[in-house]
Amino acid sequence: MSATVVIGAGGGIGAALADAIAEEGETVHRLTRAELELTDEAGIAAAAARVGAPSRVIVATGLLHEDGLGPEKSIRELDPAWLARQFAVNAIGPALVAKHFLPVMPRTGRTVFAVLSARVGSISDNRLGGWYGYRAAKAALNQLVRTLAVEDRRRNERGIVVALHPGTVDTRLSKPFQQAGRDLFSPGRAAVQLLDVIDGLRPADSGRLFAWDGTEIAP
Repeated sequence: MSATVVIGAGGGIGAALADAIAEEGETVHRLTRAELELTDEAGIAAAAARVGAPSRVIVATGLLHEDGLGPEKSIRELDPAWLARQFAVNAIGPALVAKHFLPVMPRTGRTVFAVLSARVGSISDNRLGGWYGYRAAKAALNQLVRTLAVEDRRRNERGIVVALHPGTVDTRLSKPFQQAGRDLFSPGRAAVQLLDVIDGLRPADSGRLFAWDGTEIAP
């Protein structure tokens, strides 16, 4: 039986994804932040060694605000430590997960390694400015996904490495930035939408960024 690893299973979207997958009768390995810290490479390597050979790995993590810090409204608010923290969690962490989890995934048959990204990481779609650290970290994540996809194709020609934009979801991450009148998905609905997108992916889609409705987002 195939198995899925959900990293960030203690968060709103991650927990909903794990629940939805379990309801389909598939084995789910749930890894929460308490069990897997994205800045701890040794811990990531140990977790990868424990899970066997999952056919899907979903990295449902992200950092937008922490300890009173949040998206920068202007260049005056740039802080090197906060920028580094956002890159560590939003880009470097998922890359380290890929480093250790992709090699243990099957080398034949369809596999999916998916990470949650964001539309604001699209450089061509940036018309409002602001949110320097989060935008840049997600843009870096999208580039990492693209690069990982090229290499993973040599490991498994049917492997898929993809970035996904879940939309605005009613979670702790988005709570301070929710706006009236804008679409707001429950975690459960977001999970089903994301799984539908994943189910429809083909190997040719590897390395790309897709929104919750299946449309591709330009880099």
